[in-house]
Amino acid sequence: MRVFFRRARRRQRSVLGPTCYRSASYHPLRPWQVRERRFRPTPLGRRGLDPGEVEEFLDRVAGDLAVVYDALAQSRRETERVKDALRRWQSEQARARNERGCDR
Repeated sequence: MRVFFRRARRRQRSVLGPTCYRSASYHPLRPWQVRERRFRPTPLGRRGLDPGEVEEFLDRVAGDLAVVYDALAQSRRETERVKDALRRWQSEQARARNERGCDR
């Protein structure tokens, strides 16, 4: 049962880590959200941004976000792999210690 709750808590964690305090309704931007974001054109006679440059910048930001999310996922997989190996090692050590204690 503890494993279930630990996994549920792990799913709720923010991308920014456990020390970042955010509202439960906050959801970090995903690359597809940046790519799909569109801005209204400015009315005639008013200053504004070049839509092409804005789209180019948004694509660049989305690409960087995708790289960060991939690195984060890879880091989490590696962390889980190391934790699992440590758990196995600790179990083996405990088992060996128990066997040595019983043989005496």
